[in-house]
Amino acid sequence: MRVTQLYEQKKNVISMEFFPPRNEKAVQTFGPMIDSLATLKPDYMSITFGAGGSTREGSYQTVRQVMMEKKMPVVAYMAGYGLGPDEITEVLDKYKGLGVQTIFVIRGDRPQGNDFTPHPDSFSYASEMIAFIKKRYDFTLGCAGYPEGHIEAKSLEKDIEFLKKKVDNGAEYIVAQYFYDNSFFFDYVDKCRKMGIQVPIIPGIMPVYTLKMTQMLSKVCGAKITDKLQQKLDAVDAEDKDAVLNLGVDFAVEQCAGLLKEGVPGLHFYTMDRRKSTTAIITRLKEDRLLS
Repeated sequence: MRVTQLYEQKKNVISMEFFPPRNEKAVQTFGPMIDSLATLKPDYMSITFGAGGSTREGSYQTVRQVMMEKKMPVVAYMAGYGLGPDEITEVLDKYKGLGVQTIFVIRGDRPQGNDFTPHPDSFSYASEMIAFIKKRYDFTLGCAGYPEGHIEAKSLEKDIEFLKKKVDNGAEYIVAQYFYDNSFFFDYVDKCRKMGIQVPIIPGIMPVYTLKMTQMLSKVCGAKITDKLQQKLDAVDAEDKDAVLNLGVDFAVEQCAGLLKEGVPGLHFYTMDRRKSTTAIITRLKEDRLLS
């Protein structure tokens, strides 16, 4: 399954992102979660890849499970921070052997702890890894974009310059980091187009799951909690899990509706390996006839 063909042939492509299970409890719940979300008929599911290859085998096994057992189209992540060319090739050869056709390429973060030593020939930027893969494989390649700028970038404009290099080196579609104000995304797309980036740019959707998670991810990812969202968060009891979850669903439905009405190519849901919010959001969008 090549993602670019989906965006060429279909309106409103729906995709979902998952982590490989990290413990036995997660292993037991992962399959039923995928089965449940598969009933929503997403166009593809993507499986992440841990920092420094920390989930290398788990990512492979999860991709295999979703492809072979669940019969779902899959995009495999490739996070190359700290990995040498031979290690990256080993991972990609295994994905190729499974029949994976689309790889989502990111640099990735440095693993936590002080006992990790990057390979001396590891790539410093995702654009370098994209060029490396493009010369050696026939994968369709995707990359990440950051509507509010990557937290390490000097400016949004400089970050878009790096994005342009990813595309020039072979990335064929972009999935945007999540945001809580649609104007951030639309302004970003305009800036990218003016820079000459013409590939599909897909908005990422991160519902509010818990107050603590939202605050933590905002700091890590650089996605601003807008005044509008903060006011809604302040109006609910942070300890009332159902109320917070419902707030997140309502906010995301409104956000997705605005994006779909403006003709975005699709929606990419960061599920955080949870099913309730994504299920509720997509169900309501279908009820409102914004999704088929």
